[in-house]
Amino acid sequence: MTPEGGPRFTNRLIAETSPYLLQHAHNPVNWFPWGDAAFERARRDNRPVLLSVGYSTCHWCHVMERESFEDLEIARFINEHFVAIKVDREERPDVDAVYMNAVHLLGSRGGWPMTVVLTPQRQPFFAGTYFPARDGDRGAHKGLLTILGELADLYRTDPERVVATARRVTERLQAEAAPARPGDLAGPDAIRAAVVNLARRFDPVNGGFGGAPKFPTPSNLALVARYFHRTQDPQALTILARTLEKMAAGGIYDHVGGGFHRYATDAAWGVPHFEKMLYDNAQLAVAYLDGYQLTGRADFAGVARETLDYVAREMTDATGGFHSATDADSPAPGGDEPEEGRFFTWTPAELRAALDPEAARAFAAYYGVTERGNLDGRSVLHVGAPLASVAATLGVTPAQLDATLGAARATLFDVRARRPPPLRDDKIIAAWNGLMISAFARGAAVLGEPRYLERATAAAEHVIGRMLDGDLLARTWNDGRTRSAGVLDDYAFVAQGLLDLYEAGHDVRWLREAITLQAAMDRRFLDAANGGYFSTPAGDAGVLTREKPDYDGAEPSGNAVALLNLLRLEEFTGDDAYRQAAERGLRAFSRSLTRGGGVSLMLCALDYLLDRPLEVVIVSVAPGAGAALDAALRTSYLPNRIVVQATEGEDLARQAALVPLVADKRVLSGRATAFVCRGRVCEQPTGDPGQLAAQLAKTEPLFEVAPAPLPAPVRGR
Repeated sequence: MTPEGGPRFTNRLIAETSPYLLQHAHNPVNWFPWGDAAFERARRDNRPVLLSVGYSTCHWCHVMERESFEDLEIARFINEHFVAIKVDREERPDVDAVYMNAVHLLGSRGGWPMTVVLTPQRQPFFAGTYFPARDGDRGAHKGLLTILGELADLYRTDPERVVATARRVTERLQAEAAPARPGDLAGPDAIRAAVVNLARRFDPVNGGFGGAPKFPTPSNLALVARYFHRTQDPQALTILARTLEKMAAGGIYDHVGGGFHRYATDAAWGVPHFEKMLYDNAQLAVAYLDGYQLTGRADFAGVARETLDYVAREMTDATGGFHSATDADSPAPGGDEPEEGRFFTWTPAELRAALDPEAARAFAAYYGVTERGNLDGRSVLHVGAPLASVAATLGVTPAQLDATLGAARATLFDVRARRPPPLRDDKIIAAWNGLMISAFARGAAVLGEPRYLERATAAAEHVIGRMLDGDLLARTWNDGRTRSAGVLDDYAFVAQGLLDLYEAGHDVRWLREAITLQAAMDRRFLDAANGGYFSTPAGDAGVLTREKPDYDGAEPSGNAVALLNLLRLEEFTGDDAYRQAAERGLRAFSRSLTRGGGVSLMLCALDYLLDRPLEVVIVSVAPGAGAALDAALRTSYLPNRIVVQATEGEDLARQAALVPLVADKRVLSGRATAFVCRGRVCEQPTGDPGQLAAQLAKTEPLFEVAPAPLPAPVRGR
């Protein structure tokens, strides 16, 4: 800081909108944002490029900034020998994906912060992740200063070697990104093989798949749910229900404020890494809604509701869009140094200070708050025993304990709100907003909550009104400004959100917007030769390769969501071109689908294609008159279906202009009427909710002959 209290250094990042880039705007490093200007400078000065990629809620990104990028000696060396570029991976996922592949090719494990050294032609010749500042720090043989010194010397003294390495890596990146030739369309056996693999990896004690660290994998849960729906294999339902209940009981779930943390550091979901990501909470809210529909368990509906309420309360911008994330770290009251999880953890003394003695004792017993704690002397809240068991130990009834815990949670929420909160990344990302629009729309439809429909609608208004200009959907918006052109995920996830919003709220505008966005996505990203979609548009010289993503990560595959959207659009519009495009896409990824692992959501798209999806139309004489039929629909798990609800008259005519199958539907016998069809072959129209529920319960089997039961988990995995 200057004597006047202002920042001592300011670099080019000060003009950016990303909170992560703005965090680095006063580093002594002369950071450039990603763009032509940085590479032109590198070419002019004949310097290598130091590319540092991270995100605002990344713990080790903060550590590397404090240790290295705020160190004057290291900053001076970087400024003299490199052109330094800082990238927010959430703002430029295309850049992040290319150079993360380079990290792997050069023999390092992936992660963030990502540290890559490039030629001025954007070709990588060195890659890694976090590096401590100096030799010996944190037990490292070499620190960042030494590594950069060696790389600067190499670039100066042996440029031919640098160019050869960079060219070799780039050629491998381009070869791996080259589209595969289409193959045969996969069949039901591919779906079963993937679910069998998940069943073997299933943790029967703690739920989830594999061991520590343990991540929520909503795409895997979606596939398992569909498999149960189509086969009625009880082990599939066990996998889904056990995972949902154990995550909700664990420390990965915020028992005071709702919502989920990023992942658990242990196999039992006990101690999380505490950042909260919008995309996790969107997908997990949907997973719990699915679980509720399949099991009828009110606790699953409760978790979905608390998660949506958390996002509505703490992650919603005044414009209606949703913010991206909150950090894992926050300072203790009166402290300056951030501590991981400080905001979310408790001690017995803090409980006694906030609650009456009986409530403090009950809360500590149920949520595992001890003097020793399980994280640096503090306790991450988690449920270790059933409510009835803890109630018996305390000598109260389960109902009494439940009431005590509910009141205590409300009190502790208010107490916690007075603590210094974690940093919130308030940029609005199109793709993640699309996922959250879907979650709120699904929540409105399944839980019958009009306020969730209002949230979904407001977010859709924000994205379409502020982030879309013709064919160009912006990736991010913050403080009134957009940044970066959207990638495939942005278009696909927003289109999915609009389709879900149309089904939940019956406003045909959103179907029209989804059709328009799909056409824009086709023009920008479609691989017309092979099927499927690239992640970036043609002619983008800013990245080395055009990826065609098929694997699910923390976010679902953009291609998988795009193919599901196409199949739904064909059902709505009757335009077979959508189905043909979806089938071409599935053929383009046939090799990945038959290999099985990591493509769960694309296998859900395959399941949709192989099924005869339900077409459900409810026509009523006035808005709300079909509420009883809607209630029957609400509790039915129907993954492969479309739903259209219309009011006779102008509304039905507007919808029929885009959805031909409603054109001939009319109210019968003066009351709301439901029409349930498969492949345009319809059941008897009905106004009776019980009869509608029976019609909806009919399922097309995935296999002509029932397959063998799913295997038991492999022990020790």
